[in-house]
Amino acid sequence: MLLMGPIAAKAADRPVKIVALGDSLTAGYGLAQQDAFPEKLEKALKAKGVAVEIENAGVSGDTASGGLSRLDWSVADGADAVILELGGNDMLRGVDPKVTRAALEAIIERLKTRGIEVLLAGMRAPPNMGGDYGRDFETIFSDLAAKHGLVYYPFFLQGIAAQAKFALRDGMHPNAAGVSQIVAGIMPKVEELIARVRKKRGS
Repeated sequence: MLLMGPIAAKAADRPVKIVALGDSLTAGYGLAQQDAFPEKLEKALKAKGVAVEIENAGVSGDTASGGLSRLDWSVADGADAVILELGGNDMLRGVDPKVTRAALEAIIERLKTRGIEVLLAGMRAPPNMGGDYGRDFETIFSDLAAKHGLVYYPFFLQGIAAQAKFALRDGMHPNAAGVSQIVAGIMPKVEELIARVRKKRGS
């Protein structure tokens, strides 16, 4: 029994391993690697003294269904948590929200089965997609977060959407300053996610 205390403490204190599973917004499209969302988030957390490792599992152009198809190799054994940022490309392509919802829910259920905590990042549809589509699309995220008890950040691009100073020349993807704004906005939710992992470990 005397040996279990230090071993358990070491397990509880090890870095929280987070996988950022997403599309180009996660991958860091058009940016240097150090300016991508996962890298900037890890740096910001470490600056606050949080022991964390964040893996960039973003694939530009990926849809929710694409994320589901690569889930098992994108989120390897040993991951404690996932930041799930998918669905934006589904919206841009006009994919039926029912298809997007089913894929995201399948991802969430498989992660929960593996004991992995999830932070779900939502996305919003622009007005030109139409009111009905926008409503059906945006409720996917709030519905799934409530149903599965997830940590939830309603809009990944909160505070930077449609602001040229935070975007690359394409007007869609965040620049380095935009990513910094995303990190600042989502930070409290990431800290909540980490707290859930720590609680599960008993630390």
